[in-house]
Amino acid sequence: MHGSRRIYENRWVNLDLVDVEPPGVARFEHHVVRLHHVAITAVVDDQERVLMLWRYRFVPDQWGWELPGGIVDAGEDAAVTAARETEEETGWRPAKVEHVVTYQPMIGMVDSPHEIFVSHGATKVGEPTDAEEAGHVAWIPLNEIPRLMSEGKLMGSGTLVALLHLLSSRPTAAR
Repeated sequence: MHGSRRIYENRWVNLDLVDVEPPGVARFEHHVVRLHHVAITAVVDDQERVLMLWRYRFVPDQWGWELPGGIVDAGEDAAVTAARETEEETGWRPAKVEHVVTYQPMIGMVDSPHEIFVSHGATKVGEPTDAEEAGHVAWIPLNEIPRLMSEGKLMGSGTLVALLHLLSSRPTAAR
């Protein structure tokens, strides 16, 4: 990269015009959307259920299931964010959160690192404290995930990545 110029900026999204010269390609300018670093948590209980939120999202104008998650605050460890957001959005405090993967959901156009965590178990500590984010909180059996996916009722790439990880790592007999 030869340089970058900020075109638009606010607390949620930044748009940069970057001057790039990838290997074997002529130099060109490219727009890059820069979003926040986020952490998402799949909490699984001993009954093979995952803690999820039924929420409305106005951009696609639809209701769907999501895993708890949110923005990693400046200087905050993503594992701390994963646990904090789960508790704020669901009222459940996850047991130890374990990092699964970090990925970019729209590589090439958008910079927004997503970190996926898994927790085996949680303790109910109260009601959700983030009413805007909470929606309806429920424990969904992992066996229902493929159906929900085929019906288009799972929203967000972080939710899909985490749930696919859980399904692929289950013992063969549980599938």
